Amino acid sequence: MKRIHIVAGGPSMSLPSLHKKSKDEIWIGVDGGVEHLVEFEIEPDYAIGDFDSISVMTKRNVRVSSYKQFPSEKDETDLELALTFAIEKRPEEIIIYGATGGRLDHEMINLQLLKKGIKNSVNIYIVDNKNRITVKKPGSYDIFQSNYKYISFLSMFECVEDLTLQGFKYQLTNTKLKYGSSLCISNELIVNRGTYSFSFGILIVVESID
Repeated sequence: MKRIHIVAGGPSMSLPSLHKKSKDEIWIGVDGGVEHLVEFEIEPDYAIGDFDSISVMTKRNVRVSSYKQFPSEKDETDLELALTFAIEKRPEEIIIYGATGGRLDHEMINLQLLKKGIKNSVNIYIVDNKNRITVKKPGSYDIFQSNYKYISFLSMFECVEDLTLQGFKYQLTNTKLKYGSSLCISNELIVNRGTYSFSFGILIVVESID
C-alpha cells in the first residue's frame, strides 16, 4: 500500500480539487470530511469520528467498508484517531486534507500531528488549496521546482542546527534556525532541484502558492 488520503472536516473553501487516481489508494473521511468526499464523488473506504458534523442523510447514503464511530467526549481529536488508524496500515505516504482554514486550535494541533510521521517512518503531508506542509528529521533532502513557488522552513521545537540550503535564492550554510525565527520564510528555488540539510531538530517545510 503506497498512499492513504485523509479528508477532515475543515472548510470546503480551503480544499484543493480531490481526485481518485488509483485503485490502490485508500480514502478516509473524518467526521464532516465524509461530506467533502461525497461532494467530490469519491466513495470513502473508511469513515472515522464521532459524526457530530455529518448529516443523517449523508451517513445513510454513503456506503463505506467500515464505519468507526467514537464518542464525542474523548481524549483525541477525530483526525488524530484517523491518523493513528492510517499509520497502522503501513503506507508509504499519508496526505491530509481539510486540516486548515477552520478553528485555530485544531489547525495548530493538526500541524503538530505531522510529527507522527517521523516516529513511524511514513511521509505525512497536510495539503490545502495554497500549501503543502510536512516535517523532517535530521538528514539531507532534495526538493524540486513545482507549482509551489515559495518554500519556508521553521523549527518545530527549540532550534534546528546546521541548516544548509543549496539551489535557493537565499542560501544558508550550517545555520542555526531558532524556534520563532522568520529567517527562512518565503524562499524560492533558482534551479530545478535544490537540497536542504540539517543535523539536529525537527524542521517544518511549507511549500506555498502565491
